[in-house]
Amino acid sequence: MNVEKFKDFIETYTALTSTEWQFIRNAFQRKVFEKNEIILDAGDVCRNFYFMESGLIRYYYNVDGNEVTKTFTISPYCFTSRISFRNQSPSKECIQAIERTITWQTSFDNFKKLEELISWNVFIKKLVNEVEEFSEDFHLEVRTMTAETRYQKLLENYPDDLIRKIPLKLLSSFLDIAPQSLSRIRKKLRNNDEN
Repeated sequence: MNVEKFKDFIETYTALTSTEWQFIRNAFQRKVFEKNEIILDAGDVCRNFYFMESGLIRYYYNVDGNEVTKTFTISPYCFTSRISFRNQSPSKECIQAIERTITWQTSFDNFKKLEELISWNVFIKKLVNEVEEFSEDFHLEVRTMTAETRYQKLLENYPDDLIRKIPLKLLSSFLDIAPQSLSRIRKKLRNNDEN
């Protein structure tokens, strides 16, 4: 329960004065999501921008009755349904807490007020660029790498304890690998590590 983590997070992207931080701090309220709770459902308008103090979330789509995982976000990080939030339009994606997740949220109106701060705009611009670069790299990797290489890349980018928290079904959907294939890959890599 420490909003100061948000200040530290912003300051990895841009400097903040104490006045700017107070302005930002006052715009956010604490919100906790329990394990498996839906934060945003497809068809709903995303009303908030979040800083995730602790926890793990996933973005997914419903495709012909199947859940297709788009990505995971780990704390500390910011998240929202960008197009839905920016346009205040119905979301095409769903957001779900994979474990108990502590966030700080601000409304669309408050977010607009924060845009009066140059430092906030610098922060958001750098954050959006970072997310876009990650998405672009990931989608290129999915199309060009083998299933095993994709999984190994995931292990390089995410902590082991985090990977263990994600159910196999969700992980395989994210990597675009059949659950049975992912089980085989995991077993093979474990055996390699033991030898």
